[in-house]
Amino acid sequence: MCWKLLVTVLVLLNISSVWSGGCGSDFKGKCTCGYGNYDNSRRYIVNCTDTGFKDTTVLENLPDDTEVVIFTGNHIPELPWNVFGQMNDLKSLTIVDMSNNGIQEIRGKSYHHVSNVRRLILNHNNLSISREDDDFNHHHPRVFSNFVNLMELHLTNAFADNTSAQLSEDLHDIFVNSNLTKLIKLHLEQNEISTFRDKHVFCDLPALRDLHLGDNNLKELNFNVMCLKHLRFLDLERNKFEMVKPRDLTTLDSLQALPGRDVNLVVDFMYNPFRCDCSISYFSEWLQRTKVDARNRDYYTCRRNGKDFDTDIILSLKVQRCRTQSQNTRTTAGHTVTLVFLLVVLCFILVGLVAALIYVSRDRINLRRTLTPMLSNVSKKVQYTSIKDDDCPEVHV
Repeated sequence: MCWKLLVTVLVLLNISSVWSGGCGSDFKGKCTCGYGNYDNSRRYIVNCTDTGFKDTTVLENLPDDTEVVIFTGNHIPELPWNVFGQMNDLKSLTIVDMSNNGIQEIRGKSYHHVSNVRRLILNHNNLSISREDDDFNHHHPRVFSNFVNLMELHLTNAFADNTSAQLSEDLHDIFVNSNLTKLIKLHLEQNEISTFRDKHVFCDLPALRDLHLGDNNLKELNFNVMCLKHLRFLDLERNKFEMVKPRDLTTLDSLQALPGRDVNLVVDFMYNPFRCDCSISYFSEWLQRTKVDARNRDYYTCRRNGKDFDTDIILSLKVQRCRTQSQNTRTTAGHTVTLVFLLVVLCFILVGLVAALIYVSRDRINLRRTLTPMLSNVSKKVQYTSIKDDDCPEVHV
């Protein structure tokens, strides 16, 4: 009898465990919990993918052994305070993936008990972090401040479409106030970034090694790279580069040459719409001589007349003609500058001669002005004397 009762209890426990996915009744059987393979290692994973949750309540009841949280494909417009509960001590939690949840706002106190998290993934959300919103202030500069050991931050396609041009300033403010001093990898792909108004946006990430800016709208390096002394990989593929400015290439060479660097700098310019004209010549020569590792450099292509089907390998271009043309242009420009200089000098000389002539003629003019009244008086006196003589009677002796 006892044996049958024990079997019944075990069966019921097993059924309960299967129904709950091994996570407990709070998860309502929508998630799975247990050990599995993640990043080629065995970890305790809580997986709530495409479960249709509309709030994060279940995350307040994570098992103590949880190492990886995958909470994706849900509908969570706003993360509340204390996503992982107020009292939980998740010492083993190292990876949090909250991608594709439609998240629009993360409050300043959303994340607690995350001191050991190494990787935070917020890809494919709809975040607003702007302080310029007319109705709400979504800017919480300390949003990541509790991730004191964070090493990877994934923000691919994480921001709302048509995000304000102030994105770089808002990001910089978050980086500064969240004190992400151990961050090594930063992903910002697919965010429609065309420029960085804050040139020092990444300068308060002193440990940063990998910066991923692929699939954006960048046309130049208009942010400070020299402050990233440990940078080893700069991803610029699939942007809007039609050419690379010589100053940007010089900056990359200077970064590579910084003393104390322990790794080679790798840059990826693949799949940019380069033009096959003389504007690409400096880039072509740079690819052949630089010590920077331009990943896949042998496959960089440019387009003729802006046509995708009419392309050439950049390293195969004959740039000697462009160099000669450039020299001729510089010579012509030099002659033009010289001619303009001579014309300016001649104008100054002419103005000086006119001024000198006026100065010399001034005495003559003044003399004429003085003599004219005197001569007029003398003339009048002579005329008066003549009249008087004519009026005198003739004397006969």
